[in-house]
Amino acid sequence: MTSEHRGWRRQGEDFWRAHHEAWTRSDLNQRQYCEAHGIPLKAFGNWRSLFKVEPQPPKRKLLYRRRPLSPPLSPPLSPLVSPGSYPSSTAAEPIVPRPREGHRRRFSEADKRWILEEMIRSGASGSEISRRYGIAPRVLRRWKQDVAAAKELGFVTVQIADGATPAAERAMP
Repeated sequence: MTSEHRGWRRQGEDFWRAHHEAWTRSDLNQRQYCEAHGIPLKAFGNWRSLFKVEPQPPKRKLLYRRRPLSPPLSPPLSPLVSPGSYPSSTAAEPIVPRPREGHRRRFSEADKRWILEEMIRSGASGSEISRRYGIAPRVLRRWKQDVAAAKELGFVTVQIADGATPAAERAMP
């Protein structure tokens, strides 16, 4: 192995630091990187161990923010609700609000029914419909379960009467 690197010139720290940073960004292991760039594996390993013991600058921590720092300078590319989809008495499709970061969307019962009926009418799978409206498939399944449970529940008319039956009351004078 030493015979193939006889003409190797000693390199300075900048050379090895640049290779070390390039190696950390690559998907190669140490041996593959050295073979690909024609550098001695032993020398690279020695420099790598020197760079490991150096104190590393602390990584900058990102703070979690619920909202952006300031409003955007330009208006959004598409309006929140398109002008053609404002509620009207003859609304053909449900109004699906655009999701905002960190907020849940609220669907009216009519919109939920419309989306479920469309799935039945078109014969499309639940995943197709959920992708079309930007809803998670599990939410669509939960809506189906809620509708099925609501159909099972119902009210029955009950009349409470005394122990006598109506025919017996008519027979009594």
